[in-house]
Amino acid sequence: MRTPVVVGSAAGAAGAVLVAALMFGGAVNTEALPGLPDPGPVTEWALPAFTLLAEVLGVLTVGLAVTAAFLLPGDGRSVAAHGWVLLRRVTWLALAWAFAAAAIVVLSVSDILGIPVAGLSRQAVVSFGFSVSQGQALLLQIGFALAVAACSRAGVSRAAAAVTAGLAMVALLPPAFTGHSAGAGNHQIAVTSLALHVLAAALWVGGLTGVLLVRRHRRFADTAARYSRLALSCFLATAVSGVVNAGIRVGSWEALQSSPYGQLVLLKVFALLAVGVIGAVHRTRTLRASTTYGFVRLAVGEVVVLAAATGLAVALSRSPAPVPEELAEPDPLVELLGFAMPGPPTARAMLANPLPDMFFLTVVAVGIAAYVAGVVRLRRAGHPWPIARTASWIGGMLLLGAVTGLGVARYAYVLFSVHMVQHMALSMAVPILLVGGAPVTLALRTLRRPADPQVRGAREWLLVVLHSRVARFLSHPVVALVVYVGSLYGLYLGGLLGTLMRYHLGHLAMLTHFVLAGYLLFWVLIGADPGRRRVHPALLTVVHFLSMVAHAFFGFVLLQSATVIASDWYTAVHPPWAAPLLDDQHLGASLAWAFGELPAVVVLLVLVRQWIRSDEREQARLDRAATRADATGEEDELARYNAFLAAASTGEPARQEP
Repeated sequence: MRTPVVVGSAAGAAGAVLVAALMFGGAVNTEALPGLPDPGPVTEWALPAFTLLAEVLGVLTVGLAVTAAFLLPGDGRSVAAHGWVLLRRVTWLALAWAFAAAAIVVLSVSDILGIPVAGLSRQAVVSFGFSVSQGQALLLQIGFALAVAACSRAGVSRAAAAVTAGLAMVALLPPAFTGHSAGAGNHQIAVTSLALHVLAAALWVGGLTGVLLVRRHRRFADTAARYSRLALSCFLATAVSGVVNAGIRVGSWEALQSSPYGQLVLLKVFALLAVGVIGAVHRTRTLRASTTYGFVRLAVGEVVVLAAATGLAVALSRSPAPVPEELAEPDPLVELLGFAMPGPPTARAMLANPLPDMFFLTVVAVGIAAYVAGVVRLRRAGHPWPIARTASWIGGMLLLGAVTGLGVARYAYVLFSVHMVQHMALSMAVPILLVGGAPVTLALRTLRRPADPQVRGAREWLLVVLHSRVARFLSHPVVALVVYVGSLYGLYLGGLLGTLMRYHLGHLAMLTHFVLAGYLLFWVLIGADPGRRRVHPALLTVVHFLSMVAHAFFGFVLLQSATVIASDWYTAVHPPWAAPLLDDQHLGASLAWAFGELPAVVVLLVLVRQWIRSDEREQARLDRAATRADATGEEDELARYNAFLAAASTGEPARQEP
């Protein structure tokens, strides 16, 4: 089947489902209501149409870039000819994506203000783009889409293609942090589940489209097999995240069955599950039978059904979600935090009443499962793996999940002292445990090499990252120290904390940065994985001592400060039962100072142990050299150096070798 026919069929299915679902879900008004502003039929229909267009273009951009960078065999360090063609198509897709997102900005202003597009002022559009979260998200998407277009033309290396694919995936996410999920209660799990849902679905649908476009490649069967493994993971992620997100927005089983919104959700879930299961089974059979035509025929049908599901998803984003019959008074704190104000902190409250976040839940689940699978594979091959490393990694992951998902996460939003405890745990305790697990070493020993040497699997990409200039730069002890200490001072003394706490994406990025910055520093200091610079333990001890001094000085500054950090945020969420803001800040400074002592001492002991072992290894090397010199009758290097020192102390000239 030719590409234009496939595109036309998919577009027709998506458009037809979009129109039917919009009318069924009540997302469009066929008649204007007297006395209410009406943007007109153009905005009513053009906004969902351009939203669908933007989503389709984004999915295609991601799929083609991922296929070029990761699924197709390369040509040395460069992408192959088919990958080059895909990247050229990515350029135009990304530009069209940016244009569609810009059109959505204008149409959204028309929809919100109830003014036809022709009557909008430039000031209203600019104000929406820079002042409203939805407009800011769309502007971010436009910027990322333009960056994708530029990167796709920056070169033909596989590394450049990987950067292009990464930027395209990031460009999908900003609009996911606004809308139904961002405005609902418990948006910590609603927003991140939607973001994971969008990303997984884009990789699933876009990757399938990219594979179809290279169906004439001589290694198409291998490419399709690699995509099939990716599609299975994406299908599972799409199903789980979609069910979680829909459950939060629908609210109850009754609403799921009785409301138009809930019925559309059921239809979407059924379509995705059906096409996922049937597609997986048939792809496996056609790949085993090596029938390219059968695979392509099935994939075309899968693309059409998934396009229809995309139209259904756009209609759901425009349709009103079910609301309870008895509306309570809106709580500003619930809208700001995503949950009601917790009661006074107790040990039970800190551990119970969890506040799960889909992102960290996924990281913990996948991290533990992948690590355990690697250990099992290694032991089945007859190679031992230290139990202490496994326990260290699992302990770090469980601590990460506890600090970001239990009741302590609720109090970290409203109390600076608890936030500081969360910060110290994520930047010190969690990274030290994760570094102790030596995950890179385990991955290099267990990940299998692809049969085709021109294909980069996960192991090959890991080696590329470890040997890159960026990794070499970041692994310098001074650089790692600057990143760790600079982020500490910049966040709290630079006025960033309040801004990051106000937005869920900013809060998520902040917590992730705590873990990554801590992991980088302790990986450089005490890590056993390859890829970091080989530095003498004496220098690493000095670097660690400097980090301890910087950490202690930071606590001292907070203790002496009379200015409340992020006062706008903590004033808005200050609990009535809590101590004054400045007292709570001083408590947080004291806890940070005390909390950092134990991990710092542990790292110092490890460094001293490494220092002693380094000296022992050096002494053993010198002893072996001396023994070898005695056996051969030659004077070894240590003996010559001792003779030089003896001669220097007596003032006699050193004996010259003949």
